[in-house]
Amino acid sequence: MAEPVRAADLRDEPAEVDVVASEVVYAGRVWDVRTETFRYNGEELLRQFVDHPGAAAVVAIDDGGRVLVIQQYRHPIRHRDWEIPAGLLDVPGEPIAETAKRELVEEADLVASDWSPLISIFTTPGGNDEVVHIFLARGLTPTGEAFDRDAEEADIRIEWVPLEDVVTAVLEGRMRNGILAAGILAAAERLRRESGPSV
Repeated sequence: MAEPVRAADLRDEPAEVDVVASEVVYAGRVWDVRTETFRYNGEELLRQFVDHPGAAAVVAIDDGGRVLVIQQYRHPIRHRDWEIPAGLLDVPGEPIAETAKRELVEEADLVASDWSPLISIFTTPGGNDEVVHIFLARGLTPTGEAFDRDAEEADIRIEWVPLEDVVTAVLEGRMRNGILAAGILAAAERLRRESGPSV
C-alpha cells in the first residue's frame, strides 16, 4: 500500500511531454483554439483546447468587511452572473499585479493601497490553459472619475456585500462564477487565519 501523501507535498506537478504537432485551428479575437498531438504513457494522443492568455482578478474588501461584486451579462451562459473584477493578461510586458490594479480601476473606479496575491487557479484544465491570478485588495479609495465602459460592461451593476453573505451565496449555489467562488472562499479563509485562533 502506498504511503499517504503528506500535506506539505500536496501540489500540482508540471509534466514535460513530447508534442508531435501543434496548430491553431481557429484564431479568435480574444483567444485561439489549438490542436495538439503529443505522446503520453506510450500513446500518441490528439487534444483540442482553448489557448488562453490568462487573467488577473481582484477580491476587493473594504474596512467594513464588505466585498465588491459586479454583475454583467455573459453570453455563453446567457446569464448576468455575479463576478469579481477581472481581465485578460493582454498587455504585453504588463506585470500581473498591474493588470489586477488596472481592472479594479476599469470595472469599479477604485484604487487600493494594500495588495497581496491570494491564489492562482486553472479554470478548466481539461479544455483550456487559462490561469487566473487572484489578488486581495484592501485600503480602497475611489478614483474620482467614472471609467468609460461599453458593450457588456456598459450596464455593469456594482454592489458591496458582506463577505459572509457572498460565501453563503456561493455555498448555496446562488453565485456560480468559478473565479468569484475561488476568490471569495480563499479570501474568507485568509481573513479567518489572519484573525488568529478563536477564543
